[in-house]
Amino acid sequence: MTTPARMRPTRPAAHRVADLVRTFHLVTHGAPVPSDAVLTGVSLASNDVSPGDVFVAVTGLTVHGASYAEQAVDAGAVAVLTDEAGLALLESSGLAARVPVLVGAAPRALAGPVAAWAHDAPGERLVTVGVTGTNGKTTTTYFLDAALRAAHTTTAVLGTVELRIGEDAVESPRTTVEAPALQAILALAVERGATALAMEVSSHALALGRVGGLTFDVVGFTNLQRDHLDFHGDMEGYFRDKSRLFASGQARRGVVVVDDEWGRRLVAESPIPVESVATHVGAPEAADADWAVVAADIGLDGVGSTFTLRGPDGTLHTAASPLPGKVNVSNAALAIVLAHAAGVDLDTAIGAVATAHEIPGRMERVIERGEGFPLAIVDYAHTPDALVLALDAVRPITPGRLVIVFGSDGDRDQGKRPLMGEIAARLADVIVVTDENPRSEEPAAIRSAILEGVRSVRPDLVDVHEASSRAQAIRDALALAHEQDTVIITGKGHEPTQEIAGVFHRYNDRDVLLAARVERQGQQA
Repeated sequence: MTTPARMRPTRPAAHRVADLVRTFHLVTHGAPVPSDAVLTGVSLASNDVSPGDVFVAVTGLTVHGASYAEQAVDAGAVAVLTDEAGLALLESSGLAARVPVLVGAAPRALAGPVAAWAHDAPGERLVTVGVTGTNGKTTTTYFLDAALRAAHTTTAVLGTVELRIGEDAVESPRTTVEAPALQAILALAVERGATALAMEVSSHALALGRVGGLTFDVVGFTNLQRDHLDFHGDMEGYFRDKSRLFASGQARRGVVVVDDEWGRRLVAESPIPVESVATHVGAPEAADADWAVVAADIGLDGVGSTFTLRGPDGTLHTAASPLPGKVNVSNAALAIVLAHAAGVDLDTAIGAVATAHEIPGRMERVIERGEGFPLAIVDYAHTPDALVLALDAVRPITPGRLVIVFGSDGDRDQGKRPLMGEIAARLADVIVVTDENPRSEEPAAIRSAILEGVRSVRPDLVDVHEASSRAQAIRDALALAHEQDTVIITGKGHEPTQEIAGVFHRYNDRDVLLAARVERQGQQA
């Protein structure tokens, strides 16, 4: 399978290293820069360097990237771009004598602009739309892509699930790839004839400069809810990093959902022009919003929702979300307005969003109710607010009991664990607590924190189960459920791996669920 790092243009631009030094006011050390030295790419990862790359060595969490520069040079790097600390490492190792060392004050911040320059600013040859927010980024981006495809022959989608150009896709390693990989993918997209991009932009990416060197034509904001506080510190820090997407020079215009206080604050503080979208019918903020959902018929049991969207001129438009639930009315409304702001005819955008395809791991119906089996759904909900929305959406289509399988990630915000437990205890009937991605933490300790929250609501722990294996938890849930019940498996959604003690194991909730059904059918035969 092609890796994101290898998604590069087959006909890369070529620039002189000397011009890079001059353009970005870098200071050269080590081996002299040959007058004819040419660079054809940029990389932050030493094991993904191709001949002709400039290797950007930045300070890591534990080790400086310059420690891996020898691997990069052996792979064909023509220069190393780093800081003073990196220079010291290269000089002490003797590697500086082999390769030009280009020193800048903030190499991580330079990585994006340098990569954009190296690839001749591919983002300027695409209509680019970025979406940020805690929940709804993936769904909104897929809805948006459907609208863009109605106006553009070839589009690109970059996000949590996949990196896709036209019909060619690979698994995505993270929500937003590193800046050099992003610029290379954009160059490849242009080479393949793409003219529009829909992209998820994470708060980590904004804080770490992964979208540096790209100015979006339009950016969107879904909501801000508790998540990633281990990284951002608190909600104020989280908001500050999210709002970086709306900075002058990062985007030209924006569209903001104002259903929460953070969206309303973003509209008030944004330095770029923004349009506001209110999606809660009858909410006070709807009166002052540029766009507002003024009526909605919320679909259930796999049926999408229809809604009426009021435009800035007061005109009413009938629209639809192909997915059920209030949250997807919000996602669809934002996608429509984003597409329109990006140049898509409004009626065309409305029609395209209404027929968008199913999104992996987002309220994905894996097993339909019948023949003794419950309805079984996989959903990515991994924050307290998203879990409430998911369970509230599933309850009306559940004649019997609501069974949930869930956990919480390791090495992430620990404060949300008991909150997730409380929510599950209030809104579900049967609970199976298990692992998500424990990472370096002890899995049992994470489950214990979740169970503390469960006990605060359900001290007797009736209908509460615990499984140390996520696959076993899914099998247990399917065995516990009857035909009139609904099983919802939350937290991992589309993810193709599970990280335990630093090791990534191939794993997918949907695959395990289907295997559990086959296993149960065999037992019944």
